[in-house]
Amino acid sequence: MSVYAYVVAGAVLLLGGLGIARSRNLVQAVVCLFIAQSGTYVLLLAIGYQKNAPAPVFGSTSRPTTTVADPVVQALALTDIVVSATVTALLLALTIQIAKRHGTVDPDELSSLEG
Repeated sequence: MSVYAYVVAGAVLLLGGLGIARSRNLVQAVVCLFIAQSGTYVLLLAIGYQKNAPAPVFGSTSRPTTTVADPVVQALALTDIVVSATVTALLLALTIQIAKRHGTVDPDELSSLEG
């Protein structure tokens, strides 16, 4: 596979990180984190890609010696998606609670709450 997928993964991760650094709102920071985590999906797809590789299912039509797609990378990508959705939901729930208790989601106004 070409370097293009790796460049796209790095660019998505970099844009998400830049959005987190520049965000003036906790909801925007959570969305930018989700975008940065999406870069890992592209990276895992780039790592696991093999040209003309069939699914890793063996039977009477395919021999075990043929080159197949790596199922571990597919499992990691699925796990990454589930973890990303869970983290995003948790952070959004925390943002809602912060907004209810303090009336703002601006990180600069919340920094005065440090103990």
